Amino acid sequence: MRKGLAGITRNNVLFMRKLISALAVTLLAVTACGGETEEKAPMESASAAPAMSDAPTTKAPTTGTSALWKFRATSLDGEPFDGSGLEGKPVVLWFWAPWCPTCQGEGPAVSAAAKKYAGKVEFVGVAGLDKNKEQMDAFVSRTGTANFVHLDDRTGALYKHFKVKTQSSYLLVNPEGGTHSAVGPLSEADLSELIDQFAL
Repeated sequence: MRKGLAGITRNNVLFMRKLISALAVTLLAVTACGGETEEKAPMESASAAPAMSDAPTTKAPTTGTSALWKFRATSLDGEPFDGSGLEGKPVVLWFWAPWCPTCQGEGPAVSAAAKKYAGKVEFVGVAGLDKNKEQMDAFVSRTGTANFVHLDDRTGALYKHFKVKTQSSYLLVNPEGGTHSAVGPLSEADLSELIDQFAL
């Protein structure tokens, strides 16, 4: 009986030694691969960064900032508008629709903020989600927002360019190209606070 147990023990010891040797070789191989993975990690995180920048939050300045302003449009007054003129400035883009009660309610607050920050921040209204220009013109008159330019976006091209899907939406852009989005309704105080924090 003892001989049988001793035989099993010897076999187990031999097996354990082989197992330990195999594990040591595997561990060395894994450690070597781990070194390669660490070297590649910065490249992987860098390639993931652009996807993060698409999120509607404040982002660091990027070399793609100029792409934000690569658009041409026409104002509701019929004047041509080149988006590149906004680059390097603090900007508030307000996306509205003429039939939107929230937009109508906050129009006076946006107008007041535009007056408050005149000469410091560019305000641009984007009139979209409707095909009726007369209704857009009436909205500007009714809400008292004629003190800043409004772009005619009946085609939806600007909503699409800025990845905006709903009214009343805001996009605040600082001079370095950092952006922050918000959805209304916003009071004058709310909008001022966002401008101070994200646009200036």
